[in-house]
Amino acid sequence: MSTFQDVRKKAQNALTKPLVPVISKLHLTPDAMTISGVVLNLAAAVIIGFGHLLIGGIVFLLAGLFDMLDGALARYMQKTTKLGALFDSVSDRVTEGALFLSFIFITSVAVWPFSVVWELVLIFLAMIGSFLTSYIRARAEGLGIDCTVGLFTRPERVIILALGLLLSQVFIALAIVVVLSFVTVGQRFLFVWQQARK
Repeated sequence: MSTFQDVRKKAQNALTKPLVPVISKLHLTPDAMTISGVVLNLAAAVIIGFGHLLIGGIVFLLAGLFDMLDGALARYMQKTTKLGALFDSVSDRVTEGALFLSFIFITSVAVWPFSVVWELVLIFLAMIGSFLTSYIRARAEGLGIDCTVGLFTRPERVIILALGLLLSQVFIALAIVVVLSFVTVGQRFLFVWQQARK
């Protein structure tokens, strides 16, 4: 008897298998498919954030197709790489974060003043930046690449957040965490990209 995972895999293959040869003939790369999926997911998040749930849902479903096709295309073209695996995984986390952020935005904007909404957004972005910093390191190490580089790791985040609490400047601290965490995400991704090319 097939497990749920087997059924899901068969359904995914049935959807992607006819499309992959066509896409490969268009000379689209797996990375191009990943980037297209990210753009569509971010567009869906913006559309949802403005309250257009039906259109946002349709765009989100289309983005999900791109998410499935990038890996299938990489396997079909025999272009699976460590960097591609990291890029796909990190892109998935970023786009999931954007979608959940749009949910926070549409639900809170109807209840609280706009200033409170932006405080919630800041908190969420700080959380995503912090998680991504650690996630890239863990994912890179899972691919056999030691990734301890970066301007703003956990000790720095702890210090800045503690200072924000002690000085009653929590949102200034959060803004610093958002900016420097995403800088660190970029540094770590660039480092893995350089290591993967060696």
